[in-house]
Amino acid sequence: MDIKNNRTKTIGKSMSRLLAELQDRSQSIFALADVQQILGLTPALASSLMHKAVRRGVISRIKSGLFVIVPAEMGSSTTYAGNPYLTAMRLAGQADSFISHASAMEIHRMVTQPQLGIFVSSTNRVRNCTVTGTEFHFVRIKLEHSFGTLKHWATKQEAVNISDLERTVMDGLRQPEYCGGITDVAKGLWMRHSDMQSDKLVDYALRLNVGAVTRRLGYLLELYGIAPGPALEKLRTSVTATYVPLDPTLPHEGSFLKRWRLQINISPNELEAVRGT
Repeated sequence: MDIKNNRTKTIGKSMSRLLAELQDRSQSIFALADVQQILGLTPALASSLMHKAVRRGVISRIKSGLFVIVPAEMGSSTTYAGNPYLTAMRLAGQADSFISHASAMEIHRMVTQPQLGIFVSSTNRVRNCTVTGTEFHFVRIKLEHSFGTLKHWATKQEAVNISDLERTVMDGLRQPEYCGGITDVAKGLWMRHSDMQSDKLVDYALRLNVGAVTRRLGYLLELYGIAPGPALEKLRTSVTATYVPLDPTLPHEGSFLKRWRLQINISPNELEAVRGT
């Protein structure tokens, strides 16, 4: 975040002081409350200062009361949204949140194509929105399901929470519609399977306690020979008699697999082809 070289834009003493303090904090995205706290301004004066700074292209407004510093190299642009991962986390607010689903798959190199939009899991209910062309999708989770995360450095100075490899697989199996479908989730699992812990995959599935996740995980681990027999048995014994589709985004058709209580509605050849990824 290079603020000191941003000399082409006219800023006053108050704005200069604000930018310097934000740089010291390694904070590129900030709220109106930060402006009030740093400069000791009333809400009205802080809002007026931000309005002028936006017009001058020093900062860009992400949404009401939330701003991002515009880098010097952006010129006079006022439509800058900042690093999308940092923006996503600020949009999520103060609740437990982390980058997840297709976005986490991209960060973990579990995809072969760039992903559109940013996905965030949050214990808060947050509206989906679009900021300067980027779609932000928020998936609400229970507080007890906020686990399996790690730090990811979005910039050299600022980090965000993202789902770890194993948790990313869980989210994909639970909501494949946010990851391109079960085949893409299977592809990501296979691409990084040597870096995953099969015991952690099983533990996460049992901790989530979602029957569809348990069934789909067990089936894929067995299909690709990723987990040992005892781990598979641990999953299988938790499966109930109800059948669910392997991919809920596809028509509910195809044969039924009793062992995992799944309706196999994806071509076996398609799933086998994943090994060539």
